[in-house]
Amino acid sequence: MASPASATSSRPSAIAEIRNRIRSAAANGHTALDRGDLADLLAAIGASFAPSAAPIAAGELRISLDNTREFGIVISAGIGGTDAELDEGNFRKDRASVYAVAELTDAADFLALFRRSIAYQRLVAASKRTGGVTPDAALTSCFEGMLALARGLSPGNPESTVVLQSLELNPATVGTDISVGSARCEFSTAAPGRLPRPIAKIEKLIHPKSIGIIGVSSTNMNFGRIILKNLMGSGYSKERMCIIRPGEAEIDGVRCVESLKALDHKLDLLIVAVAASAVYDLVDEIIATDSVESVMLIPGSLGETRASREPAAALAGRINAAHANPGGGPVFLGANCLGVVSHPGSYDSWFIPLERLPKPKKKAERNSVMLSQSGAFMITRISQNPWLDPRYMLALGNQTDLTHGDMLAWFAELPEIETIGIYIEGFKDLDGLDFARAVRKAVAKGKDVVVYKSGKTAPGMGGVMGHTASIAGGPVLFDSVVRHAGAIVADDFNAFDDLFYLAGALHGKKIGGRRLGAISGAGFEAVGMADSIESETFAMEMGALEAATVKQLEDILKAKKLDALVEVRNPIDINPGADDEAHLQIVEAFLQDPNIDAVVVGLDPTAPSVRALESSKLRPGFDLTDPKSTAHLMPPLVERNEKPVIGIVDGGSLYDAMSARLMDQGVCVFRNCARGTKALVRYVEARLNADAIRRRRSN
Repeated sequence: MASPASATSSRPSAIAEIRNRIRSAAANGHTALDRGDLADLLAAIGASFAPSAAPIAAGELRISLDNTREFGIVISAGIGGTDAELDEGNFRKDRASVYAVAELTDAADFLALFRRSIAYQRLVAASKRTGGVTPDAALTSCFEGMLALARGLSPGNPESTVVLQSLELNPATVGTDISVGSARCEFSTAAPGRLPRPIAKIEKLIHPKSIGIIGVSSTNMNFGRIILKNLMGSGYSKERMCIIRPGEAEIDGVRCVESLKALDHKLDLLIVAVAASAVYDLVDEIIATDSVESVMLIPGSLGETRASREPAAALAGRINAAHANPGGGPVFLGANCLGVVSHPGSYDSWFIPLERLPKPKKKAERNSVMLSQSGAFMITRISQNPWLDPRYMLALGNQTDLTHGDMLAWFAELPEIETIGIYIEGFKDLDGLDFARAVRKAVAKGKDVVVYKSGKTAPGMGGVMGHTASIAGGPVLFDSVVRHAGAIVADDFNAFDDLFYLAGALHGKKIGGRRLGAISGAGFEAVGMADSIESETFAMEMGALEAATVKQLEDILKAKKLDALVEVRNPIDINPGADDEAHLQIVEAFLQDPNIDAVVVGLDPTAPSVRALESSKLRPGFDLTDPKSTAHLMPPLVERNEKPVIGIVDGGSLYDAMSARLMDQGVCVFRNCARGTKALVRYVEARLNADAIRRRRSN
């Protein structure tokens, strides 16, 4: 059969013809294209089969489209041939293969991503040796054709009756066009998806004007009673609450009603804190009475044990079906849900007594959200890091109804939210696609999204399945596509804490580039900062100070009688003899230099010339209360400068007060120079990536 296209101008019709052939083949019961149709497909995307006797090339590639359960169709490219079998764990990120959700990329964008890989670098090296053409034009043509094919056969396309399962070219070599040794194209009929959740009702969930609770004991301090106490303790009015409990008039001053049918108005939020076995019938009653807008399912074990998975799946199916009802039915948070903390909604429904987890305000303006599949993850993060201080904290639990993608899409629209931190154990089918779309939307609106996903190993994935009944996808795929969407992906719990905190502290600062200024009074610390400026995928550099800055620094050192001890450079070790003022004058000079984009400064709390103690016995008044202390001088410096500054307070518990005073005033502080610098590197990379995403969307 003749090739359907050989020129770019005829590509749309050629791709359309291939899609039609795939649909026709699927209608006839086939699941793969034969070699003749494959040859036409390759021609349509700017490729062709290599002669059977062609020698194996050194720069073999694998280029593919794969329909993943979580993210729909993902495009990937990387090392091909026999090398494709190598474990990606042998390589740094983005070196063996690169991935992107097909819907969120185009040919030029994906080529830019592919340029990071070893496979691309091999191609360029080979073309330089032979004097051949660069691979960019042929690769762009191929990527463009494959993405066009994917768009029409995507599981995320509601009009598609057939879904592309895979298209793999491996091995492939690049010259003036793409030469393919082997190819396969597989497809299937589209499966019905979940109905869209009416996510506008999340407003009722986090800002409820009325709350009902089922499961409050009148005699014991059970979970329902603790939730009731926390609601009252967080300032939610008793008059806007009711308890669904027959035979009682009131509990703790909150009125009781006999049943959902006995309600005199529709509730914005119903909190369900009953045994898991009672949930199934209760959910049917909630749907049938249409008595509430949103529901919080606290009980665990729904879908987490082998015996409960089938009934839990049936329950999720009934909830999903209710979204076809007029008004969309209620939305459900959970099950296995710790609850919600909504400071603007004046309520805390966590079943953790407030005495065990106080939530003092640590930010002048709470501007972040934490979403977590595990409630305990949020508890430990906030307990250890109160300066994260989110405006909202929601536990998603099993995602019986509302998903990560739903929540992120809704919070992406809130103008008062600047940073969103998310802990994920797994996605429902295609929720990864919704999530990636929501990440891209949030980033386009100027927000920072920090994500940690557990289940990186086989035992970890098994633990996830036993906890919130989720399915953990491949960690390399997740990391790649979510980073490409624009999120900051943390490698572990500490990195999540650091990046979420840093994003909140630096969101309003200008990230003008990757040039760092490093200042410390300790030689090891200055070196430690310099040694921490590279990650697997990005590197900052030490900015070259201008002559005027060097002169200004020399004058500062001379005035402080340190000029004979310190050489002006970047990074700079300013000697333990430097006092608070010297540190901050040098920081200011660095910030004013046009060749510096960010500053990390060691504040040297143990140095005798620094006012770092809460109270000094040796030198009364030479402490944090002194107007010349860093605690007084640094906050206004940080406030008036648009470039980011990170302070390092590397010392023991004696210097917790210094750190706390600075952090309470909005200064970004880390207790270790390497940890702070590494977090900054990851953050700068993500901010520059986000800027590039916004530029592409505006063009």
